Amino acid sequence: MMSESAGAATPYAPPEQGPRVVYRGVTLFDGTGTPPRPGTSIVVDGSVIRAVVDDEEAEAFTEGAEVVDLTGHFVTPGLVDAHQHLATPPDRPAAEAVLRRLVHSGVAAIRDMADDLRQIGDLARATRVGEIAGPDIHYAALMAGPGFFDDPRTHQVTQGAAPGEVPWMQAVTDATDLPLAVAMARGTFAAAIKVYADLDATHVAAITAEAHRQGIPVWAHAAVFPATPGEVVEAGVDAVSHVTLLAHEAATAPLTSYKDKPPVDHAGLVTGEDERLEKLFARMREQGVVLDATAGLYASSEFASDDPEVVERAARNTELAIALTAQAHRAGVELATGTDYETPPEEPFPALYEELAFLVRRCGIPASDVLRSATLVGARSAGAGDLTGSVEPGKLADLAVFARDPLADIDDLRTITLTVKRGRRFPRSAYRPRENR
Repeated sequence: MMSESAGAATPYAPPEQGPRVVYRGVTLFDGTGTPPRPGTSIVVDGSVIRAVVDDEEAEAFTEGAEVVDLTGHFVTPGLVDAHQHLATPPDRPAAEAVLRRLVHSGVAAIRDMADDLRQIGDLARATRVGEIAGPDIHYAALMAGPGFFDDPRTHQVTQGAAPGEVPWMQAVTDATDLPLAVAMARGTFAAAIKVYADLDATHVAAITAEAHRQGIPVWAHAAVFPATPGEVVEAGVDAVSHVTLLAHEAATAPLTSYKDKPPVDHAGLVTGEDERLEKLFARMREQGVVLDATAGLYASSEFASDDPEVVERAARNTELAIALTAQAHRAGVELATGTDYETPPEEPFPALYEELAFLVRRCGIPASDVLRSATLVGARSAGAGDLTGSVEPGKLADLAVFARDPLADIDDLRTITLTVKRGRRFPRSAYRPRENR
């Protein structure tokens, strides 16, 4: 270690601990479930929230502080996209452009749901220390059965190595030393193990038990094939992804493999009243399993096509996602707002805005519940609920500032004026979509 160079410049680094900023005059949606509070001041000390008080009480904190007048603005906790993929395949400029757009759109944290963690780990470090603009990244290391690893994506994220034989993407069999496998995954600095495909209930339960023994959460596909949604939940996972996969709790044939999904009872499920799903949702609620629904995925531009069969399949999956997401919400399941896609680079706003609008307009979920899903529940899904997701003293200074109230109209997310992430300000006016091209 001969060099003492400071390394790359950190233009977006959080301020040093101590500089105090008072954001005054806001209407605050704090993410905890309490009603919005008008006339509120948020006192930030470095990267942490020190106090949340009525404006008239803020005078006690203003001496020596920078005061930012946000009268008339609406503030929420920093938003969370609970389902991103930034490096399949690795493309550093594209990933940095996505991260830049996200943080300038109020997004303070994301879950990266398995990628080439060699690049993701560096991106997570770079956004954390301030080398690049972006949200905090909480990422998963993947485990699946051997049959999954001929998927082309597994080769994209393990270039130079063998799919299934790297710490961030491991094939699990009866012969796997699970304590070692989990320890290797943890060595990537992963926030969780992602259980993906081609594993039976016994393997899902064993991975989950060992991960929890070592203090790391488990995020799973809602059906792992042949493990059913009910078996995945029974295994004790912390979060499940893709609401349409929950339909396989009512599959019309046994689940076998990820590539060979059986039909589901579509007509019965789109009523939103299926008893099999109702029992599953009750179990999820009791265990605190978060549902990363990715509800709007099939209605997105990702599934735009000239092929009528593709269009019809996407429409049926959209109909299914609407029914099951609404049913899960009615049952009291905690929803996180994941996307699993991004809008085109030239678009000014991220896919997360589309997901939130879909949940409000298509699934009929109140905007207040959707904003809580996009903040505190999203943070909990990432294992970071103790750090962020709500505007409370002691938590990170992660804020999204809007000129108009998205509770009144969810499209008012597009009036974002400022993001505060770990105390560092990212004005929307500093962002240009052309930077992503």
